[in-house]
Amino acid sequence: MSNEFHQEIKEQVKKFRLEKIEPLLEKDDHEAVFRKEIFNELGELGFAGITIPEEFGGAGLSYTDFCVFLEELSKTSVPYAVTVSVSTMVQSILAKFGNQTQKEAYLPELTSGKEIGAFALSESGSGSDASSLRTTAKETDSSFILNGSKLWITSGGVAKTYIVMARTGQEGSKGVSAFIVRDGDSGFTYGKNESKMGWRTSPTRELLFKNCEIPKDRLIGNLNEGMKVALSALDAGRITIGAISVGLAQRALDESVSYSLTREQFKQKIFEFQGLQFMMSDMATEVEASRLLVYHAAHLLDEGRPDPKISSMAKLKASDTAMSVTTDAVQVLGGVGYTTEYPVERLMRDAKVLQIVEGTNQIQRVVIARQLRKSFN
Repeated sequence: MSNEFHQEIKEQVKKFRLEKIEPLLEKDDHEAVFRKEIFNELGELGFAGITIPEEFGGAGLSYTDFCVFLEELSKTSVPYAVTVSVSTMVQSILAKFGNQTQKEAYLPELTSGKEIGAFALSESGSGSDASSLRTTAKETDSSFILNGSKLWITSGGVAKTYIVMARTGQEGSKGVSAFIVRDGDSGFTYGKNESKMGWRTSPTRELLFKNCEIPKDRLIGNLNEGMKVALSALDAGRITIGAISVGLAQRALDESVSYSLTREQFKQKIFEFQGLQFMMSDMATEVEASRLLVYHAAHLLDEGRPDPKISSMAKLKASDTAMSVTTDAVQVLGGVGYTTEYPVERLMRDAKVLQIVEGTNQIQRVVIARQLRKSFN
């Protein structure tokens, strides 16, 4: 797609975020309020299923286009960008691994933004070591019966369609299967709603399964091949988290430059102090470097040449940049940067978990190292 098209996306999203989200954000962040109508409206604008084929109600666009959207939305709200990102991840799993019946049954409501999708892999004892999960799915003649729990689930409680990883076979990654679980299924309930440092307008909730019986046609792909499904989704998810990180960091940089051009000390704008100029120059360089890496990873994915090393590098670099740039932004603004009068304290809080989700940045380094070793074998 042309840069002109990307400019159209940016302008449309900018208008939406400034009119619909920005005025409510400080209050909603303080009170931890998620507004489903904002997500619904994003769906009406065609942004809830950007990468999904048009036959299922999606926009049929590329991951590069999706990154443009996420970067712009994240300048106002990382939580709503993450909600769209995770829901789209669920759709991409259904589009890639689901059968025709599953696609027709679940995708249209998700791509239209009428419903939200959630991805359930992590458990209290299996975070980075995802293949050690303990939630089980026992097969009967006509169904699977799930028992166990999932933790830290983005959109838990507000999502309608959940892709849940559960153990159906041996220990380790080869005994895990992927299932579709729906809000309201018998035996499926919600546990505690997490109170978080950041992402406060995005619900994060525990999922509980107690003899949750789901029909056999809810199995995604083949039995015991669920980790393949999960890892495929995480590859793209790392790129989208990278794009969200870039948008967040760009907003923090913009706030820093804007403030420094108006704030005066010692009879001059603080922007004129070389110490701050150097700091903001470094911030700008890191944001631009992160952006280039993220879009390179997205381009490779769009070309059918996904590169786990580049995807992990993009997520690692961009989220580390988001953390460092938002921290520096608070420093540039000084005392007011530490108050809710300006958004940089919220940006800093929202940045932290970007280094943790979709595989911690330590795990990204493990992935990168493995790929480096492969290139020498």
